[in-house]
Amino acid sequence: MASGGRVTSLSRLHFGRNWAACRNYCRKFCTVRKHDVNSHRPFLCHPNSYCTFRTIKQHILCSQHCGEAWLQPNSRPTSTDQEHKSAVSSPYKLVAEDLSTLCNDIKKELSPSPAELKLLSQYHFDGKGKAFRPMVVMLAAKACNIHYHQHPTNNALLASQRVVAFIAEMIHTASLIHDDVIDLAATRRGRPSVQEAWGQRNAILAGNFIMSAACVALARIRNTEVIKILSQVLEDLVSGEFMQLGSKEDEDERFNHYLQKTYKKTASLLANSCKAVAVLSGCDESSIEQVYQYGRNIGIAFQLVDDLLDFISTEQLMGKPTAADLKLGLATAPVLFAAHQSNGIAHTKFLAEQHSNEAIKQISMLFPSDERNALITLTHNVLHRLK
Repeated sequence: MASGGRVTSLSRLHFGRNWAACRNYCRKFCTVRKHDVNSHRPFLCHPNSYCTFRTIKQHILCSQHCGEAWLQPNSRPTSTDQEHKSAVSSPYKLVAEDLSTLCNDIKKELSPSPAELKLLSQYHFDGKGKAFRPMVVMLAAKACNIHYHQHPTNNALLASQRVVAFIAEMIHTASLIHDDVIDLAATRRGRPSVQEAWGQRNAILAGNFIMSAACVALARIRNTEVIKILSQVLEDLVSGEFMQLGSKEDEDERFNHYLQKTYKKTASLLANSCKAVAVLSGCDESSIEQVYQYGRNIGIAFQLVDDLLDFISTEQLMGKPTAADLKLGLATAPVLFAAHQSNGIAHTKFLAEQHSNEAIKQISMLFPSDERNALITLTHNVLHRLK
């Protein structure tokens, strides 16, 4: 093993399904966090989103040797299989009542505006989206409230937690409107994008207005720590977009650049929104970090699957253009893995599954509840979604 965690000879390493040998090997180049001894899978990333596997070759080596069985769908022993036995069948049902008013709550925030701007800014808040992010935030809030009180009936959302949930959806939607301008996307959620229907200038203004309305709602929470946490999301979105515009020459730096960009553009919103509702619940620092890590890992898994679907799905199913990243010259996980003559699809699935299992591990530390189990179910749904 060379210094800096690099593998000196890939050809001499062969563990097959010898989990113990694989575990010991992984320990050698995991520089930040130790290997998960129970599941025999490495923790991929450290909390600030920098990957502890320093080279893409190490990712591939791990998935080839640590994960040989994992790449076979019928034989891999995922932790989700056991967890789902106790998980609820429909996470949506646990927050359906709270989600039913989501779009109306957001529209109220956007109402004090000129008629045309109101039409543009409310365009995507029609109740037809997945509402994945506010659903995760609401479930996390309820799970944290139960954890704080150590009783399964103390699960009512606080008013401030509800605000965080719709702020997350507002920030996400504003970022999509801006993304469509940058990507020149003609469709979004199965219908014309804002920039296609009203032009780029109007789309930019609509996105900015939604962001500003979200900031006003955030200020009304009057919690300095929560304001700081969610302000970080806005900074990450902008810096992540700038990171996407550039790349790195070195192959390993390029892979880490991709992972950092993925955190900032996608996972930061989920991670920090979950963290915000955990703070509002009164949870201790350890529990807040666990909920943050859940949001972070499911967010990264979500984007990895999204990048995968960009290759294997259709525009009709996705409701937006596919192969968009390739057309823009952006290298995502499937491409980066394939560049090393590996199965880009299989290794991206493997990486998403690792982050999913880490999310399960983190959230499982909370007090048992239907809401906690629903968050576990969502990690399974993320891995198997088709759009």
